[in-house]
Amino acid sequence: MHGRANLTAMRLMDACEHLLCEADALEELTARRIAVEANATPSAISYHFGSQEELIAAVAERVYRRLNAERLSLLRKAVDRKAPDPPDLEEVIAALIGPSIRWSLDPNSSYPVLSHFTSMAKAHREQAPHYRRIIDNVEHHRAFIPELKRIAPWLDEVDIGWRLNCALGIRSQVTRSRSRTKVLTNYRMNLDDPEAVIARMIEVIAPMFRRVA
Repeated sequence: MHGRANLTAMRLMDACEHLLCEADALEELTARRIAVEANATPSAISYHFGSQEELIAAVAERVYRRLNAERLSLLRKAVDRKAPDPPDLEEVIAALIGPSIRWSLDPNSSYPVLSHFTSMAKAHREQAPHYRRIIDNVEHHRAFIPELKRIAPWLDEVDIGWRLNCALGIRSQVTRSRSRTKVLTNYRMNLDDPEAVIARMIEVIAPMFRRVA
């Protein structure tokens, strides 16, 4: 029975993820649509997750884990490639921002789940601790600090953390405000080419971690 219950919960998560990826607005998602997609009943959502919002949070957390696993895998490859020397700065920055940029431009990725969840979390963040648990979790970002410290030993952890946060802000601005970016770049950047976007972002972020002459 326990295994069957877990299977139903997994089907609900898969259905919710699929529907979120197709939805233009969070309001399009209903318990009934999720249940039909999962071959379950709407009451199964409450039984397994407590509410539709908590189901969405569970799905978002799963998607975040996949994204962060990709980010940390790229960081490990960058470290291993140059060991025992410090990794290349540009490769570390690419590991930090690259997965989000690629996912945001890939129509087959689950990036829409994260966009919908972020909107939902902003509206209910203070009332829902499980939103804060996901949104405020920065351990996967903190994993970059030791390697950036090796690259830029003249910076302390506060300086590195500040620069890291600014780098993430640049990434978020580009992925979430494409229309503004197009206007500010006079429509001359190809924002549909993830590798070109990543390369231009590295140009801006890398000097933050270089010693000023």
